[in-house]
Amino acid sequence: MESVRMVLMPWYMEIKFIHLFAVMAWIWSTSVAYMYYLVPVFKAWRRNPDDIGIMVLRDWVMDRFDEGAKIEHIAFPVIMVSGPLLYLAAGWNTSSTWLTLKLLIVFGLFLPIEFLDYHLSHLGGNKHAVLARQGPEAHERKIRQHWWFFLITTPLITYFAVIVVFLAVTKPGLAS
Repeated sequence: MESVRMVLMPWYMEIKFIHLFAVMAWIWSTSVAYMYYLVPVFKAWRRNPDDIGIMVLRDWVMDRFDEGAKIEHIAFPVIMVSGPLLYLAAGWNTSSTWLTLKLLIVFGLFLPIEFLDYHLSHLGGNKHAVLARQGPEAHERKIRQHWWFFLITTPLITYFAVIVVFLAVTKPGLAS
């Protein structure tokens, strides 16, 4: 492990830049679209569930959101590769409380959410593909399922992403 650390150590700042850039892309790529596109359209749909025009807009916004989520879904694997490289380059270990807490949040919360999000946006839950393969009823179920996913996970990610960034930047418990 020491030889790996010695190889990576000169590249620490570059790896950190890539990691932080990917974290920013992951956090912000969907948050703006969620707040300013999805939420208003879904609120309008909940108020007028039978309005065909709003349903068409809702479906269009969801399809565009899934396309835009590709940025997030590319950034997350970059985070998951660059994070361990930083861990090795810096010679950290899990005796640091800040790092242990950060890793628990990343692996215990973010990783499972991202796996489900990949499924809902691009794999078996992709609404556009479901509509083509299974018809409008299955499509409607997937839209509703994805909306519930957003309602539950977005507050969790928003709250815990701030904590993870705080832990990573301040490294509480370490001398400055």
